[in-house]
Amino acid sequence: MRPAVNAKNDALVDFLKTRRSTPVLQLAAPGPGRNEIEEMLTIAARIPDHGKLAPWRFIVFAGSAREEAGEKLADIVKADDPASSPERLTLERERLSRAPLVIAVISRAGVHPKIPEWEQVMSAGAACYNLVVAANAFGYGATWLTEWYAFDERAKPALGVEPEEKIAGFIHIGTRTEAPFERVRPALEDIVIWRGEA
Repeated sequence: MRPAVNAKNDALVDFLKTRRSTPVLQLAAPGPGRNEIEEMLTIAARIPDHGKLAPWRFIVFAGSAREEAGEKLADIVKADDPASSPERLTLERERLSRAPLVIAVISRAGVHPKIPEWEQVMSAGAACYNLVVAANAFGYGATWLTEWYAFDERAKPALGVEPEEKIAGFIHIGTRTEAPFERVRPALEDIVIWRGEA
């Protein structure tokens, strides 16, 4: 039997209406396993992509790779400020190990004869969001962060990012240690303008 046209998926609607990012310090082990991660990435890549360019890619930081990347970030901070406090350096070392899994979404947007670069950038943003939603759908907490090292050219080689690429975000994923809390959302009348009848 064919499904009804425009059949509402109540479970999905409820999920999307209550979806909430989890603060990174409330993400703990266990994190997803390899098969779950691959499924999440498959979902993350299933987004609008004008021209089928796949103008994004993913870098998965798991296990000791998180600490190794954090050491490189701490080295950058120490080079800028040799008098950096031990607390500051510890903070930098732990940037990618606060959650059991961190996935960097890398934008490969560039000049194209037909596809505007802005559309490619937005596609990378959609990949970030889809990855957060996928992690939530698997029962994990997740949050999308950038922070200074997403915009520092010196951090790129430390993280495996090419010079012409940009970091769209780091998706931190783990088990929630606390129930997500709701925050104030914008009222529709403040963000919507109606044109015509609906």
